[in-house]
Order: sequence, then C-alpha cells, then structure tokens
Amino acid sequence: MSRLTGAGEQRGVEVIDEQGDTVPMPAVEHLGPDQLGPVEPKSPSPFSGVIVKKVAIGLAVVLVAGAGYAGLRQVADAPTDPNAPVGSHDPQTSTTPDDEAAAGVQRATDGGAVLQAMADAVKSENRSDFLETVDPQSTAFKASARTIFANLEQLPIGIFQFRYVSDDIAALPPDRTAELGGTASWLAQVEVSWQLTGYDVKPARAILPVTFVTRDGKTYAASFSDRFVAGQRRPVWTLGALDVAKGNRSLVISLKSEAQAKAYVAVADRAVTSVSKVWGKAWPQKVVVYLPAKQSQMEAVLGAAPNTYTQIAAVTMAELDQPQTGAPVRIVANPKLFEELGKQGRRIVLTHETTHVASTATASPVPLWLAEGFADYVAFTAVPVQDESAAKELFKAIRAGKVPAALPDTNAFAASSADLSQAYESAWLACRLIAEREGQSALVKFYRAVHASKSSTGLADAFKSTLGMTEQEFVVEWQKYLRRLAGV
Repeated sequence: MSRLTGAGEQRGVEVIDEQGDTVPMPAVEHLGPDQLGPVEPKSPSPFSGVIVKKVAIGLAVVLVAGAGYAGLRQVADAPTDPNAPVGSHDPQTSTTPDDEAAAGVQRATDGGAVLQAMADAVKSENRSDFLETVDPQSTAFKASARTIFANLEQLPIGIFQFRYVSDDIAALPPDRTAELGGTASWLAQVEVSWQLTGYDVKPARAILPVTFVTRDGKTYAASFSDRFVAGQRRPVWTLGALDVAKGNRSLVISLKSEAQAKAYVAVADRAVTSVSKVWGKAWPQKVVVYLPAKQSQMEAVLGAAPNTYTQIAAVTMAELDQPQTGAPVRIVANPKLFEELGKQGRRIVLTHETTHVASTATASPVPLWLAEGFADYVAFTAVPVQDESAAKELFKAIRAGKVPAALPDTNAFAASSADLSQAYESAWLACRLIAEREGQSALVKFYRAVHASKSSTGLADAFKSTLGMTEQEFVVEWQKYLRRLAGV
C-alpha cells in the first residue's frame, strides 16, 4: 500500500512462484467475467507544467510513503451471510421441515440451472443465450447484463464459473418481493470464480448475492447486487464497463476509459523491469492493475468501508476469499490521488506496488516496516527523490526532538494513522540503511530470510545472520542515521 501510493493487505495470498521466471498457465478455454454499467468521466488533474512535476513528486513521496498491501492483516472479506438459513420456517404456515427442505432443493436446482446457462453462454460467447437467463421484467439488470457480457469478451478469461452456495427466502424485503412479482423470488449467495489467462495461477473468487425470480414456470436472474454485506468484496467486473489494455508485462483494467488503460501500460511494464533489477527475475514478472473511476469503486473491490483509503494512492490485494497459495494479486489505484500524482509520481507508486507483488507481501510474515520500507526503497531507487522531500514529515519530527524510539509497528501503518507518513519514511530509511551498510543484495537477502522463516524468531534470526547484529543494535544505528540525515 502506498501512502499516497498504498499497498494495503487484502485477504489471500500471492501469485508468485519463487522458483522460476514464469508461472505455467493451465490450458483452459476462453471465458469471461461480468461487468456492469458505464462510469462517470474523471476530471483532469489540477496540476500542469513545471508545477505538476514538483507537486506531483512531492505528493508521490507522501503517497508512496504510505504504500501498503491489502490482505491478511487489514481488509477482511465479508462472510457469505453465514447466519442466513437455507430456508425459513413460518410457524403460521402449514409447511413441514420436509416441505422446506424440498423447496430449498428446488430453489438450488432452479438457480443453479440459471447460473450454468450463464456460464455456458459466456463459454460459447453467445450473447443471446446469456441475456435469455436475465429476468425480462428487471429492466435495470437487463441493461447491466448487456454491459456484463460485452466486458466478458475483453478480459483474457481462462475459467469462469458460478457455484450456488446458499439461499435465504426471507432476505428480500416485502417491497422488493412485490416489485419482482412472479410465483417465487429469493436471494442466494453464489461463488463466482474467474481466471485471467497468462496472469493467474489460480482463479480469483468472490461471493455475489444473486436474486432469482420465477415467472411463467421459468427461473431467471434478476440482480447481482441486492444486499451486499458490509466488507464483502465486489469483483471489478460488476462495477462498470471496462476498458482493457495489455502490455508486455502488464494487464491494465480501467473503469474510466480505453485511453487511460493504454496510458498506464507502459508505466506498469516499466515498474516490473525496475523491480526485477532489485528483487531478481525469479517471479512471474507480470502485474494486473485495476483503475477505478471513483473512490467508491476502489472501496468496493477491496471490501472496505467508505473513506477507508482516502490517504492511500494504491493498494495491492490478493483477490481470493480464503488464504491460499497462488491467489491472484491485483494493484488497485485510488483514482483521485493517483491522477494527482503526475507522471513520475505514478511511476513511483506502481513500482512500490509491483514490489509487493514480486515479494509476495500479501502472504508474507515480514513485519510491515520491512514490507513497506523495502517497497519504498525499490521505488525510490527507480525514481530518485531528494531525502528532504521523501522524508519531510520524519525530518520535521526529528528536528523537534522526536526521534523514533523503535521501528514502526503495525498500527503505525493503519490508513487512519496520524503518523502514517512518518511510518513509511522511517521504514524506507531503515531499509536504505541496510543497503548502504551491507549492500543492496544484503537487503534483499534479509527480506527473503524473514519471509521464508517458519520460526517466531525469524526477524531476530535474520538480523543476526544477515546483518551481524540484534534488532536493538540496529535501531541505535538507525537513530544515528536519521539524526545525521535530518541535520541534528
């Protein structure tokens, strides 16, 4: 997560294969995921000319110092409504448990058939068959379904599947039930899986609330958006019409425009190259970037509460409902902040986030100061920035007599932290100190040692074996280093 770059943590794990340059993709058929409606155009950045460069770089530093990764530690996936009953029993009715069970089986059978027809239509690229699964009286969803199918054809989908998980006949409020009409209507929790060929080792997964309605003896899908649970992630393809651009090392998916997608491909490709120069080439060297058109779309992809990431320019997330080796990883930009960064700033942010992808930060046991500090180190190695600009808030505090007493802890990197900038700056300079003392290769070795350790003393062991000192001894050296850089 970049501080105005942001790589946050999102539940799930990495797509990284530490053993080789590439990850072999399974031979699968072309399919595609859904997409919903058009999005509003974004206003141009308020910065221009020479001022853009100066302001954008400064902002990028502030933002990058806030880069993080969304995953196991910060952003929780919503439950699939685990407390929802498969059926509900009304004591005033004459139905028996056996009747309810039979009705539940019938709903699952009818809903599952609709979902299978949808997936088959995507597989065969048959738009008419896909639209036949949509309730003809649900006008808004019918329009969305057209966009969904059009978007499916743009993504390099290797797997696209639905799985009926559970349902709750009491979940739809009376007014919604009345609006739908028909002889029956209900809300089901449906697992959707999709895989981007050439980028994902395993499919991404999420839970969709799918509304079904039966009319004239036929069951249809009537919505993909009724009753999302707080914290429940939404697939990017449910958020608006997508434009997709493919680079040599990147796939950029924009919810704004084709021009935007194409503009960031070269930046993302360059970020991969920059990261490989430091980290090495033993990773897939591929990234997938999501470019939402508005803040709410970013929050929807992450399953985050409104305004959670207002200070974060981008987040790296693992797009999977449960931690699992090989989960697909995405870089998700905060649209407003990302645009304001300017060319150099965006390069810093994407390099920072790409470092998280390469180093498998979303599934790593490394402390946040090391994950974020290392990502900033790589980003600022690729795009050099003056210390006074990159560590502005930290130097200000040190000159006021507030030298950090310890390396920043997890809480310091919370998106709401008042000292977020100082946490990133402190972490960056800690990693840079290691590189200056022992060499860049030693910094990489240190990170890998902590990442690979299965011991609770992994960090302490790495300090001793790689740096020849304890963490406490390192902190003393680091404090001296900070004072010297701050000129006190």
